[in-house]
Amino acid sequence: MLLPLCLQRRPWKQYQAGRLLLMKSPRIRFTHIAGLVLLSLLTITAGGWGVLALIFSGPSSDMVRNILAAAFAGVSLAALIALGSRRWRWQAIAGYFALFTVLLVWWLSIEPSNERDWQMDVAVLPYATIEGNLITVHNIRNFDYRSETDYTPAYYDKHFDLRELEAVDMVASYWMGPAIAHIFLSFAFTGGGNLAISIETRKEKGEDYSSIKGFFRQYELIYVVADERDIIRLRTNYRHDPPEDVYIYRISGSIENGRRLFLEYMRKINALKTQPEFYNTLTTNCTTSIWLNTRVNPTHPPFSWKILTSGYVPELLYEYGRLDAGDLSFSELQQKSHINARAQTADDTADFSRRIREEFRNGAPATH
Repeated sequence: MLLPLCLQRRPWKQYQAGRLLLMKSPRIRFTHIAGLVLLSLLTITAGGWGVLALIFSGPSSDMVRNILAAAFAGVSLAALIALGSRRWRWQAIAGYFALFTVLLVWWLSIEPSNERDWQMDVAVLPYATIEGNLITVHNIRNFDYRSETDYTPAYYDKHFDLRELEAVDMVASYWMGPAIAHIFLSFAFTGGGNLAISIETRKEKGEDYSSIKGFFRQYELIYVVADERDIIRLRTNYRHDPPEDVYIYRISGSIENGRRLFLEYMRKINALKTQPEFYNTLTTNCTTSIWLNTRVNPTHPPFSWKILTSGYVPELLYEYGRLDAGDLSFSELQQKSHINARAQTADDTADFSRRIREEFRNGAPATH
């Protein structure tokens, strides 16, 4: 019995000796360590994402969500520890990522919906009827505000002739420093007709906005189509906690680009009415969605990290020569584009859109 046993053990000893010899190679050791570091980072990332996904998007019961999140955190920690064990490393990793695949399949099965108990300001979806150059926009929001949260809902329909589009303006609203802003567009038609379109989260009653929750399929996407006396005046005249600073910039370039962009917005609005989508803090937000829509034009601006830090989008467009700035520096243009005082003076007057643009370009009244 001793001889067969020795014969059985010798190949294993030879394998171990060869393995140790290989591990002494600096290149092999570096590759081995780098692989373990990469697996550790993947495990930590997958574990963190999975825990947050279960907390925010798991079952409706708080207790069940917390139990599942804690269990997944424990499994993630066990898999991370197992990376240090030669004996259990690959079994643990294979099992862990099989579990993560199950979690991912569940995550992808979560679908957006238009049938929820929505907050009043996003309860009604807009849509458009397109007949060549003639476009009828339905459910344009025009609330009568007494305060940010006290208002009388109102909507109207309006006809637009695409051939009468004469300008596109960008509105930037700041409330927490220079890096973060809400960006939206306003389309100006001949005769003073301005239509503002803001890409936002469609929140349910009792739901607050959270950037973290925005990564986890918590909000549907909505294009709020509104009268400027609603969507701009809300920010300049009624929001005080925190207050918002609002700027309007005229976008330069071919008006044909503006017409194509307006049509793309109308198509997207109609698509969301029948096929809802989720908002995402990083990939499908106010600025990235605008950039994606501008790709309908052959000369759309290239992508930049400043699009992700939305407060710097006006400066980015200025650098690309996409703002009608004349010979003004950006700081001078920004100062003239600040509209809070003019909006507060104009309040609910019929010519609100004209009055907030009185010093829009080089100190002269804007033309429409």
